[in-house]
This record gives sequence, C-alpha cells and structure tokens, in this order.
Amino acid sequence: MDLAVVWFCVIALLWLGYLFLEGFDFGVGMLLPVLAADDTERRVLVNTIGPVWDGNEVWLIVAVGATFAAFPGWYAALLSAMYLPVLLVLLGLIGRGVAFEYRGKVDSERWRRTWDRVIVAGSLLPALGVGLLVSTTVFGLPLDAAGNRVGSPFAAISGAGVLGAVALVGFALVHGAVFVALKTDGDIRHRARALAGRFGPWALVPLGALLVLAQLASGSGWTWGAVGVALAAAVVAFARLGVGREGQAFAALGVLVAASVVALFGALYPDVLPSTVDPAYSLTVAGSASSPYTLTVMSWVALFGTPAVLIYQGWTYWVFRKRVSTAHIPPVRVP
Repeated sequence: MDLAVVWFCVIALLWLGYLFLEGFDFGVGMLLPVLAADDTERRVLVNTIGPVWDGNEVWLIVAVGATFAAFPGWYAALLSAMYLPVLLVLLGLIGRGVAFEYRGKVDSERWRRTWDRVIVAGSLLPALGVGLLVSTTVFGLPLDAAGNRVGSPFAAISGAGVLGAVALVGFALVHGAVFVALKTDGDIRHRARALAGRFGPWALVPLGALLVLAQLASGSGWTWGAVGVALAAAVVAFARLGVGREGQAFAALGVLVAASVVALFGALYPDVLPSTVDPAYSLTVAGSASSPYTLTVMSWVALFGTPAVLIYQGWTYWVFRKRVSTAHIPPVRVP
C-alpha cells in the first residue's frame, strides 16, 4: 500500500485516540460544577482524571506532529488558517494543566473555586477548538491555487465548522458523564448516570447532524455504513447505561467515536483539506505527502515507538482502574 495512504490512516487513528481519551476528561472538566455538590466531590472528579489527563494530551501532540512530518502542506494550510482557534486551544490546555496543579495549594474555598472555573474554561475552549479544527479539515477552507487561505481570518470559520465544535462538546459531556459513572461510587455515580441518560441523547444530536452533513457532501456507501454503526453504538451505550453497565456503555461510546472518525475521514479521502473556492485547489493525500524516504523513516520509528507508548498508557489506566469516592479523599493539607 502507498505509504502516503498509510499515514493518512495513521493520522486518522491518532485523532481517534485523542478524541476518545481526551473527550472524557474534557467532559469531566466541564461537568465539575454540575456533578459535584461540594469541594470533596470536586476533588473526586479531579482525581478520576488526575493520573491520565496529561498522557491523553500526547495524542494531540503526536497527531499534529505526524501531520507536519507526513503532510507538510496539509499542516501549513490548516494551522495557519486556523491560527486563532489553535491559540485558544493551547491557552485552554495550559490553563487547565496549571489549575490541576494549583487548586490545592491554598486552603481557601475562593482559591479553589477560581481554579475550578479555569478547569471548566480550559476544558470547554479546547473541545470547541478541536471540534472546529477537525470539522474544518473535513469540510474545507477557502484556499487558492497556492494553498493559502483567501479572505479574512474569520473566513475559515464556517457553519459546518461551528457544528463540529458543538458536536465535540456534546460528545465530551456524554463521554465524561459516563466515565464519571464508571470511575466513581456513591451519589456522584448515580448523578452522573442519571445526567448521561437524561440529556445524553440530545447532546449527541449535533454529532449525528455533522456525520450526515459530511456524507451528503462527499460520502460513499461504506462511509454511510460507518454512520449506521455510530448510530447503533449510541443506542447500545444508552441501553447499557440504563441497566447500570457503565463499562459497556463506555466501550460503546468508544465504538461511536471510532465509527464517527471513519465516516468523517472516509468522506474526506482522497483530499486532506478541500478548497471551498475551487475543488481543483484542494490538497490531496498524494499531492501533500512528504517524500517516500521521509515516510519510510517515520514508519520505522512508529513501528518501534507506538507499542511502547500504548503499553505504558495501558499500564497507567490499569493501575488506576478502581473507583474513587468521597471516602478516599483525605483532608486538605496545604504545603
């Protein structure tokens, strides 16, 4: 198989890993003031993602880095046109990381609530920005023949892009609520399960609309099949959640996001970034790829490096697999 096609699939897989893993910790961050009744319960929520949130962000770094190395034209056109949203994503991720570290440094309710607001904002902004970035990749930008954006900085923001931003936020809220139900016990668990069951189907409507819109624009028979799998996975997730099987519901949401990525990137191929000015200006897999030598070197590095990363991250999740409750939260000790 052509290495350029292989690396297009690898980048789609990296986005899948990022959306699945970072999706639930974005959701937990946004739900912090909704699911927690007091500071102890907020600490429970933070502790559910505390050991893994920074490792989840590695997938974003690798996805963007792989795009830069394998498809420099794709990287240059997309990130330069989306400079402002990408900047907001980075500021949100930085603020959230600082908030996780600083919220417990001072024994003050006002101090902790301030940093909790930063966690909420630092989860919402990146979810919006990443959703906008991925959907813009699928639906395209106003690119000229040289691959440069035409128009003002806001010309890159389209209705489909905004829909993608809202879709990722909705998915993250559902994914985060199910993850909290899976990782906690007691009142928080019941609250999270009830929230996901009651509002989850509505929160996934924008994602369904995004998938249908992408298929109507450039889908094929097999990508419509992926949309069907995504719909079936959503039904299974809520059905299993309704009988208290949070683990199975969480796995079904994993199938949902996998099928969604397949449907979106399948509809995108053979382009990597369509032009809304003229289809002839679209960036393609073949036309934007690096040299065969570069792709070969990247393939060997990935062949040896990927298993090590997967084993380490899997081990981390295994070590911290048990449920967390308020009984596990010690009194506040300020250094």
